[in-house]
Amino acid sequence: MTPAARISAAIDLLCAIEAAPRRPADATANSFFRERRYIGGGDRRVVSARIWDVLRGWRRLHWHLRDITGGPSPRTLCAAPLLLAGENMDTIRSLFSGERFAQSPLTSREDVALKTLEGKSLSDSAMPRAVRLEFPDWLEPHLEATFGADLETEMLALNGAAPLDLRVNLLKTDREKAQDSLRKEGLNAVLSDLSPWGLRLDGRQPVTASQSFRDGLVEIQDEGSQLVVAAVDAQPGQRVVDFCAGAGGKTLALAMTMRNKGQIVACDVSAQRLEGAVKRLRRAGAHNVERHLLVSGDKWVKRRAESFDRVLVDAPCSGTGTWRRNPDARIRLTEQDLAELRVKQADILDRAASLVKPGGRLVYATCSILAEENAQQIEAFQKRNSAFKSVPAGGDILPERLRTRDHFSLTPHRDGTDGFFAAIMERVAS
Repeated sequence: MTPAARISAAIDLLCAIEAAPRRPADATANSFFRERRYIGGGDRRVVSARIWDVLRGWRRLHWHLRDITGGPSPRTLCAAPLLLAGENMDTIRSLFSGERFAQSPLTSREDVALKTLEGKSLSDSAMPRAVRLEFPDWLEPHLEATFGADLETEMLALNGAAPLDLRVNLLKTDREKAQDSLRKEGLNAVLSDLSPWGLRLDGRQPVTASQSFRDGLVEIQDEGSQLVVAAVDAQPGQRVVDFCAGAGGKTLALAMTMRNKGQIVACDVSAQRLEGAVKRLRRAGAHNVERHLLVSGDKWVKRRAESFDRVLVDAPCSGTGTWRRNPDARIRLTEQDLAELRVKQADILDRAASLVKPGGRLVYATCSILAEENAQQIEAFQKRNSAFKSVPAGGDILPERLRTRDHFSLTPHRDGTDGFFAAIMERVAS
């Protein structure tokens, strides 16, 4: 594709993302490229990177373009980052030539607005802090409560690009062999720092097209998510529930730690997500997993009260810890969303807790950085339910500094992972 065709495709993709404001941008992008298979892999990566740059700079770009009548458009939002990175207006105008595969020429209004950006930088000292650090205004006191004086450093890290983390599937291989297999396919992964199962690649790479992935040697999973699984400490022969299993990322890792021995029940309220786990389980060679769809009026939980050794609650949350990967999520998040999520998390935690047998372990986890969804949820739960006490994670998989803690938080700045929280509790034996 020509440079003009690439920016045209980026504008079309951004239009599609704006047309589906409640749908994750990566899902929209996947559909967009599936419908345009003529866009090759290299061009796809360039177009995707351009859009993700726009989403990461969303508030700052709108601040720069605030004087455009009617507000910024996908055209100006895709052109502005190029100017703020040092391009000049002549180059931008050439990308909007109106020729084949190119966008129509800039209007006089667009031209004037974009020309004011020449020589400027994306970040500006005149910007309000929430704009400069790319988070909603209403979230500022919540972030201050979480990070205090480290707010700026943490938010800058959370607005950076994320690496691509892989979990080696010990049911089929070991870390060194998986690393060598990837290397032979041109994917040079390094050992992760915190997870003994982890490998890390720079940026977006075509891992899912590799034979190593197709053979189930590796799964895509952030290192922080791997550490949450380690905190569950699921052992061979145990009965385990992944209560909010989704498409099964943590379920797969639990099967691995259990060496395919014992029983795992992957529960979710979405039949589509559970169905999506089937192919992944088959590829990984995980044979000790059954799926259960949670529906209204379902008595499955009640009938299996206090019968599981381990219960993982990977609760639905704001996803603030994943903003490096999903920068569009910060645009969508509202105060009402957070309030509704807190109610939902408390209800899920109460129901899932009833499944834990005396002496069994309950792990509550989120990919959120907000105290309201994390420590405050645990405090409130333990006030409602005195049968559970906090216990150290223990085990020999977690880094030593986390083993002695009954809860831990991970952040991109401090730990190099996505933002995660995990709390470890045990039902007191009666």
